[in-house]
Amino acid sequence: MPPLADLWGMDNQNNIDNAEGGDATKPSGFLDRTLKNLKTAWRGIAGSAYDADKASSRPDLPEGDLEQLRDQMRACLETRGGEVSARGRAAALGHVYLALDTSGRERFLRLLAHDFDVDEDSVDAAMAELRKATNKESRHNAQVVLKKALVAPRINLLTQFNALPDGVKFLVDMRSEILALKSNEPAMQGLEHDLRDILKSWFDVDFLELRRITWDNASAALLEKLIAYEAVHAIDGWDDLKNRLDSDRRCFAYFHPRMPDEPLIFVEVALVNGLADSIQVLLDENVPVLDPHTADTAIFYSISNAQKGLAGISFGNFLIKRVAESLSSEFKGLKTFATLSPMPGFMKWLTRTLAAEDSDLLSNGEAKALSAVARDGDTPRQTLKLLLENRSWPEDPTVSEALRIPLLRLCADYLVNEKGRNMRALDPVAHFHLTNGARMEKLHWRGDLSSRGVKNAAGMMINYLYDLSRVEANHETYTSTGEVAASPDVRALLKG
Repeated sequence: MPPLADLWGMDNQNNIDNAEGGDATKPSGFLDRTLKNLKTAWRGIAGSAYDADKASSRPDLPEGDLEQLRDQMRACLETRGGEVSARGRAAALGHVYLALDTSGRERFLRLLAHDFDVDEDSVDAAMAELRKATNKESRHNAQVVLKKALVAPRINLLTQFNALPDGVKFLVDMRSEILALKSNEPAMQGLEHDLRDILKSWFDVDFLELRRITWDNASAALLEKLIAYEAVHAIDGWDDLKNRLDSDRRCFAYFHPRMPDEPLIFVEVALVNGLADSIQVLLDENVPVLDPHTADTAIFYSISNAQKGLAGISFGNFLIKRVAESLSSEFKGLKTFATLSPMPGFMKWLTRTLAAEDSDLLSNGEAKALSAVARDGDTPRQTLKLLLENRSWPEDPTVSEALRIPLLRLCADYLVNEKGRNMRALDPVAHFHLTNGARMEKLHWRGDLSSRGVKNAAGMMINYLYDLSRVEANHETYTSTGEVAASPDVRALLKG
């Protein structure tokens, strides 16, 4: 099965940067320490005329410093002095980058993108030689020259960082900064693609280590990163984290051997009986701990990508399957593997749909349910729109009950029938799980009553079922035809 996306819940065009959520806001503490450690590690290696001290005195990289930086980059591409000298020049260049501020780094990246791009004249000359080739040998030689000409010099420069302490992490974070610029310049896009290709080759899933994280075996620094990187259901301090790592919970993460202390992606699992229907109940610290050996269901309730710079490099689907296999081996009583997932695009879709004035949006039964809370003279559509605009509606039992019937049906329609490009499910989380071979199992009213849950999905959540005997067939059907695997319960909602 081909990889799909890193995570659940962001825009599909951005490769779903975080599973079932958005970007985590990272506290500065451990990031500042990481940056300090990186600078310290490189200080003893680096040596250059244009060094980090000069860069830090003018961190916005003014025009007068650009030529010195350009010379520094050229020096990194030279072969003189052997491997030790090459490492020193690369460390000096990286040290300069770390000393710059946000605007300075942007100018650094633009210089790298534009001045060390593919040489178009060399490519044209190589193509001309290829067209003139008259025999197999000359054609082969011309192809070799053309292939070399198509490699941007910046690629050789970037790969030099790999040999440095924490060089891989440095490149991951550099790509994250390039992605944040959202530049449409061909040269900047080319630099981002070059970095993506480099990282993709280094982060093949076969190189990664799957590691279970527990309260006892993880360092305080790693536990701090879990809190910072959690992108789906925010971790409210150490007590909340300890609860999520209790005996009836599991947390697994992928690590790269060159980034042993940095989780790439991690999944949180609850061992329960039956399908979970409320994230608030699932995360309630006051609920008694269950003997995990009596559990029959594993609920994947959060999966988060910890590295923005690895967006588009997929291992989220592999993580789910590996964890399911590990749990099956540990707990023989587990029969069901499912998620408790949000629908991050539902309310955006519904808002657009309500604005389109579709007369067939609501059935007679749904209109009747809404009439119980309607103002005099308002149409059912107007009533639905006005009720949803007030985010406190879940607190009113009468309003909540009036909305239940129409919203469950509309949400089922959104998940099953609404399509994006290439017949993909419009909802990014749905697309992720359907591509992995899961089935839409059950929609839950009032499944997430957090402000985020109400804003994004009117408080609803859904279980995606991973029937390991059916995932391959479901995957093939969905990816080839766009047909959605959905349970009778979900399809019954479509009928209203």
